[in-house]
Amino acid sequence: MSSTSTLANNPEPETTEKTGADHEHEGQEHDHQHGPVLNPECTRELLIDVPAEEVSATYSKVAGKYRKLAKIPGFRPGKTPETVIRRRFAAEIRKEVIDTLLPERFNRAVREQGVRPIGQPQVLEMAVDDGAPFHVKAVFEYIPDFSIEGYQSVTVDKPSSEVSEEEFEAEIERQREIRAIMEPMEENRPIQDGDWVQISYKGEVEAAPQAASEAPPETGAETPVVPKPITGEDVMVEVGGKNTLAAFSEALRGAESGQELKAEVVYPADYSHGDLAGKSAAFDIQVKAVKKRILPELDDAFAKEMAYNDLGEFKNYVRERMEDRKRREVESETKERLFAALAERFTFPVPESLVQEQIDLRLDRGLRALAAQGMEPSQMRKLDFTRLRAAQRESALVEVITQILLDRIAGEENITVGEEEMDHELHLLAVRSREPLDTLKVRLTQDGGLARIREQLRRDKTASALYERLPG
Repeated sequence: MSSTSTLANNPEPETTEKTGADHEHEGQEHDHQHGPVLNPECTRELLIDVPAEEVSATYSKVAGKYRKLAKIPGFRPGKTPETVIRRRFAAEIRKEVIDTLLPERFNRAVREQGVRPIGQPQVLEMAVDDGAPFHVKAVFEYIPDFSIEGYQSVTVDKPSSEVSEEEFEAEIERQREIRAIMEPMEENRPIQDGDWVQISYKGEVEAAPQAASEAPPETGAETPVVPKPITGEDVMVEVGGKNTLAAFSEALRGAESGQELKAEVVYPADYSHGDLAGKSAAFDIQVKAVKKRILPELDDAFAKEMAYNDLGEFKNYVRERMEDRKRREVESETKERLFAALAERFTFPVPESLVQEQIDLRLDRGLRALAAQGMEPSQMRKLDFTRLRAAQRESALVEVITQILLDRIAGEENITVGEEEMDHELHLLAVRSREPLDTLKVRLTQDGGLARIREQLRRDKTASALYERLPG
């Protein structure tokens, strides 16, 4: 990182603080804009001035080092005139002078202000020339001090995580339905509710008018947008079933195999597929076959087909899995409500740099997911990152507020993460990433990942402690 954009390339650990993750993108090719203005409510200014004589002495010392090491055609090693050295390596010498003069002064100036900077300072003014004073003006963000007195009294309802018998029986029935088989209907009769029908269909969705502002410039008027047809081949639908469109069920009732039918569907305004919400479509339906669904008997044979010794063992597994899932869901939802209650009780200015780092982290996760799904880098570059960043801001802000509060509470309660906890987490990461443990540790040490993992474990541990104390 260039010295012209940051005050200190090697700031002392005790005077710098960073929350969130580095912005790496791990090979994802994309382009987006960073760097909103800092939050003035938690911004400090630094002025650093170094006397001209000290600047000159540093220039001479650095230039002398380059003179000893430089190999310039036409001159013997160490005999190149200093004027040639300074001209040849002007940019490198200037950078080293900055790196020599600035970091320690920056850290001392921050210590005098009694705050811990967040992220990298932004340089507003910098003047460094041999024979002249070295002047730097910069600003940085910090987390202002705020009280969390009474945080122990902030509570939310803690719902029961027990699995009811109704929920358990419904899950057992769902397992039977998953393993049901379809058999042709033996009796020759009209289709009725409860029958399963194999159909193919094609639906023409009504054309939606396009606003003049969105229409091609040569038209200047509304132009109908014709949606693609909706098609399906050999689809199984349950007549009268909750997942079957009512218009389909109505058209299929009383029909027979081989018939061709028509159906008019009006999609509700809150339909899950937004491109169809509130629209109508005309369907041509071909009935291929009428079948009945046969559920397996709930017995030991059923359990053995799924690699369990008997029905009792299968039911125990289902119940344990349901209890574990519900426990995790209840805990997650309750913690989110607790975090929201804490954020409402304790308000404070939030450094914008932390919010932007969290947005970066959320976008990185999204880009990795898109890459895993097969999206090419060229397609990623076409994404509207300005819009994506804006869409992520509110969630990122909530996450940063939660992180700061958890860090403060962890400090109040002296919550730490032991080496055994770290080793356990690193073993899990190594297994998931299929990376040798020693290699993983080296990589995480080099990129600061170990500190981030410890930080997140501490927050998780703090959140769990707060959750366990909730009444109920």
